[in-house]
Amino acid sequence: MTHRGGRNVLDPRRPYGWFAEEEPDGLGGLVTVSTVLLTNRECPWQCVMCDLWRNTLEETVPEDAIAEQLRWALPRLPPARRVKLYNAGSFFDPKAIPPAEHAPIAELLRGFERVIVECHPALVGPSAFDFRDRLGVELEVALGLETAHPDVLPRLGKGMTLEQFRRAARLLTGEGIGVRAFVLVGLPYLTREEALEWAVRSADYALDCGAAVVSLIPLRDGEPALAALPVARPDLRMLEEALEGALAAARPGMVVLADLWDLERLPSCASCALPRRARIGAMNRAQRTLPGISCAGCA
Repeated sequence: MTHRGGRNVLDPRRPYGWFAEEEPDGLGGLVTVSTVLLTNRECPWQCVMCDLWRNTLEETVPEDAIAEQLRWALPRLPPARRVKLYNAGSFFDPKAIPPAEHAPIAELLRGFERVIVECHPALVGPSAFDFRDRLGVELEVALGLETAHPDVLPRLGKGMTLEQFRRAARLLTGEGIGVRAFVLVGLPYLTREEALEWAVRSADYALDCGAAVVSLIPLRDGEPALAALPVARPDLRMLEEALEGALAAARPGMVVLADLWDLERLPSCASCALPRRARIGAMNRAQRTLPGISCAGCA
């Protein structure tokens, strides 16, 4: 895509990010999760809103590179019960994560109780079931729904229908594999009020499809493909309101999270940005709506 800028320079034998975070466990407690952002080949679906390609390679990684990334990252992270392997695409894309790596990856992850990977719904199938069997621990697959809006979804370049998402989610849950869904807060072609409404409706759709976790991700600014489109760009208040609405729609045992990565990038009122960020994080942990923030500047 000629309108895109350059990629970041990456080492195929090192992840481009790693950190630990806390998440609700769905049972009323919190669990530490290690997250490793794997370096690998770019996703074949070039969605208009996605900037993850900046931290990808143009070629498939060399043999044993993904396992080497994990051998390097895991000792640098604190003890955790769960681990996320996010790779800016699909774990079950053979050009991103070579299938020959699945066995050594599984061996490295046996100490965790749950492994979370991400995948495009079109690539959900036998390779996921085989990886689950190799792991011998719980597997959860994160699927990018983005939005349940029937007119906007086809215009995102996602290469997926709502029925394909539902089918992939049910296929996974039918095999005893957990499902997490990514939902965008802020969308092209909609007003702010419409985008907020559809963030909540999309979270509800994902939960209805069998997702046990929904992650609300603010639409990231700066991707050139979005520049020519009318876009409802999210701010901190919008993410906060989306989380409130999605929490109200969640069923018992289901988890709804606002994505906290780069939260400081969202436009916000200087007077209340810090307490609002703290409130969003606290609602993530508590899984319920907490008392609101009163701010004269926002009013």
